[in-house]
Amino acid sequence: MKYYPVFLNLKGKKAIVVGGGNVAERKILTLIKAGASVTVISPDITKRLKLLKARGLLAHIRRHYRKSDVKDAFIVIAGTSSVQTNSKITQEARHLMNVIDTPSEGNFIAPSIIKRGPLTIAISTEGCSPAMSKAIRKEIEKLYNTEFAKYLKFLGVIREKALREIKDNKKREKFLKKLASEDIFNLLRSRGFKFVSREITQNFVPKHRD
Repeated sequence: MKYYPVFLNLKGKKAIVVGGGNVAERKILTLIKAGASVTVISPDITKRLKLLKARGLLAHIRRHYRKSDVKDAFIVIAGTSSVQTNSKITQEARHLMNVIDTPSEGNFIAPSIIKRGPLTIAISTEGCSPAMSKAIRKEIEKLYNTEFAKYLKFLGVIREKALREIKDNKKREKFLKKLASEDIFNLLRSRGFKFVSREITQNFVPKHRD
């Protein structure tokens, strides 16, 4: 099966997760971080999920799945231990549907994700090997450490300044490309964010309008 890669804005969207075990917990944490309004349907949930419930970060319906539970959901995750129940949820879900144990039954799969501040890197093998996705993720995590998160936030400020102060389109494009060059990446890994941001501030940031 071929998938279309996409990043969804889930802020305030209704998300239903059926199942409250450890695997479902990982999915729920991702949904909460994305700003979704999460409801978990399960007779029981993990200790961590109970803590999140106490903090008001999710709602918990303490029972087994019932027909029409996912009727109005924008996104649904089926994570029960019952193949039959998961299949039933798939048939009743109208929008985005993911089945944890059998991804082919749903219409989307969740990739392995690396999150570094504003930077999100998603890796997928289209279900061929989730283990390889995780292995690749670990490799990429070493390449893009937390210094990149700091740098990206810094770039957001510098980009706004460049848009205001560099009126010539070609000069502005050249300047911004330089900030995302391989040399900068190597410096981030070898010298860190503080060094790179200081160098850019002192030497690269335009000090006058074109």
